[in-house]
Amino acid sequence: MQRTAVINVVGLSRSLLGERMPRLTAFAEERGTQSFAPAFPAVTCTAQSSMLTGQPPSDHGIVANGWYDRESAEVRFWKQSNRLVRSPKIWEVLRARYPSFTCANLFWWYNMATAADFAMTPRPLYPADGRKVFDIHTQPLEWREEVKGDLGDFPFPAFWGPAAGIAASEWIAQAARWTEEKAQPTLSLVYLPHLDYGLQKWGPEAPEMVAELESIDRVAGELITFYEERGIAVRVVSEYGIEAVDRPIAINRELRKQGWLQVKDELGRETLDVFGSEVMAVADHQVAHVYSVHGPTSELRSFLQSLDGVAEVRDSIDGDRSGDFVVVAEPGAWFSYYFWEDDAKAPDFARTIDIHRKPGYDPAELFLDPALAFPKWKIARFLLKKKLGLRGLLEVIPLDASLVKGSHGRDQVAEGFQPVILGAKSTVSSAEAVFDEIIRTVEGE
Repeated sequence: MQRTAVINVVGLSRSLLGERMPRLTAFAEERGTQSFAPAFPAVTCTAQSSMLTGQPPSDHGIVANGWYDRESAEVRFWKQSNRLVRSPKIWEVLRARYPSFTCANLFWWYNMATAADFAMTPRPLYPADGRKVFDIHTQPLEWREEVKGDLGDFPFPAFWGPAAGIAASEWIAQAARWTEEKAQPTLSLVYLPHLDYGLQKWGPEAPEMVAELESIDRVAGELITFYEERGIAVRVVSEYGIEAVDRPIAINRELRKQGWLQVKDELGRETLDVFGSEVMAVADHQVAHVYSVHGPTSELRSFLQSLDGVAEVRDSIDGDRSGDFVVVAEPGAWFSYYFWEDDAKAPDFARTIDIHRKPGYDPAELFLDPALAFPKWKIARFLLKKKLGLRGLLEVIPLDASLVKGSHGRDQVAEGFQPVILGAKSTVSSAEAVFDEIIRTVEGE
């Protein structure tokens, strides 16, 4: 077997390679670059599951980053159990062929309840008193304290939120080196999310992106050198490219205007009433899953197709987790989860970082509300209250979806914004084909 490392530089595309990314560009020029058709939807959980199973979402079941669970009547985003993925994973396939095979999964998603030999993933602790304590989960479990003892705590605020930045990817890269020195896995899967943040905040052509590109190029380039000096074959891959957007579509507000979506009052705030709604949408970047108690009616399809900014209305992906319809935005547009019509009645979680309670993805969590006069003072006051054991809400996230300047999710995109794989020895035409390339690399073909 050929020991292999797959480095996932999220958001990387041909449009970004060049003088701003000298290390990755040199690697691409020497080892080869291929763009490939993105998974659909072109979002993290779907793309990763397709690459790690070699199957489409209609088979592996990961139809988005989150979906509406019809049995529990709950919208569930960013769940972590690997058992949600319904197809065999690459480590299961290779271990069946080679009993000595081992795999380290470093921050790729669905990394709990996994059969991977070594795993690290973000996992806060939630004590019964209402606190949220930043932490990670590891496999084996004792690695959690060992890696934090050697590298320091994982910088959770740098992983998501207004403070998201290069520190999270730097820590993950250090953890990848730590894992290699400790365990020498046959296959290392490394997730470097940094580009995702700036591309969504500012868009791909923004001047702020110069420093962002240079930062991840340094981190990825140093990791490539580390692996190759140890005789490890390296493949660099991405999940999707990110394109400029300027048109948020509040699809649930449109459903509400038709009388199909219902809200309920909770202590003076509006929350989504999934039990009373005939139709609701779970927004995920440039794709929205639309669920209807009446099924996929022609009336609903026609209405969705008529919405400004909607390019296409597709049928259900899997007939189970997927919406009855899957709506795709036009280029330059994306879907917000917003369902309230008056910001004064927005639910209390709307102005906070809360990836699990919101019934859809919210890229506005990357921003501090520009309407706040002293946001850092508000954050400091919240942290002090938290330290004193007092409860409170850190309401610093804006409700202005127009701040978001980059998005992804569509599969019909120009080649310059398709995901890429660098260093592949065979033809890779899809996310599913990445699976085959990894298999061939490990097998030494």
